[in-house]
Amino acid sequence: MALEWMEGTLTKIVDETSNTKRFYFEIPSLEKFDFIPGQFVTLDLPIHEQKNKRWRSYSIASAPNGTNTFELVIVLLEGGLGTTYLFKEAAVGTKVTLRGPQGVFVLPKNFEHDVYFICTGTGIAPFRSMIRYIHEHKIVHNNIHLIFGCRKFEDGLYIDELKELEAKEPGFHFHPCYSRETEVPAGSHIGYVHPVYQELLKENKETAHVWLCGWKAMIDDARKNMTELGLDKKQVHFESFG
Repeated sequence: MALEWMEGTLTKIVDETSNTKRFYFEIPSLEKFDFIPGQFVTLDLPIHEQKNKRWRSYSIASAPNGTNTFELVIVLLEGGLGTTYLFKEAAVGTKVTLRGPQGVFVLPKNFEHDVYFICTGTGIAPFRSMIRYIHEHKIVHNNIHLIFGCRKFEDGLYIDELKELEAKEPGFHFHPCYSRETEVPAGSHIGYVHPVYQELLKENKETAHVWLCGWKAMIDDARKNMTELGLDKKQVHFESFG
């Protein structure tokens, strides 16, 4: 069944990095916007006459909280009509037509095995939603490793928040990776995400489940590496963009 389009109101915009913003939306027609952590919404933006060329989909970065609000974290793409509109023209109070939630790249139904969330850039959004939900609802789990890659310290997303959650949530391990830094604090890594998960997966690759989200090039390399490590295709879940 096709989802109905709704009107959302942009209630807050936060500059997260030099090219990334957090957009907060409210849906006035709903008392509660309910979704499964990991799902996405589609925005119908005034950027083209043709419907399907106006649509842009973004993973929800916030966890469901019983309200009619949600958060998106979006990177400005050079030449991208959708992100250029959101960054340059949209403002607090702007009305946006949207539909959702959609998607099956969602919170695992059980955590009987160790889970590896691997992401780059704004691909962290669904995992941030999942981790917050797990913590807030006290969901029992084995080890959860969140391996996040970006270039420089200033490109990091939700770093302090996730470090704080790591300290509070037993079994949750956060591994930020910086490919363009030469020195990093303890608990962080220099380079790409691949060596980090390859080392971690050596111990339990037979039972681990891996979730990948981010740029297509990273996803392609990671899937190839998972095959070489001996993981079954059923153990690997992915959602790519670009």
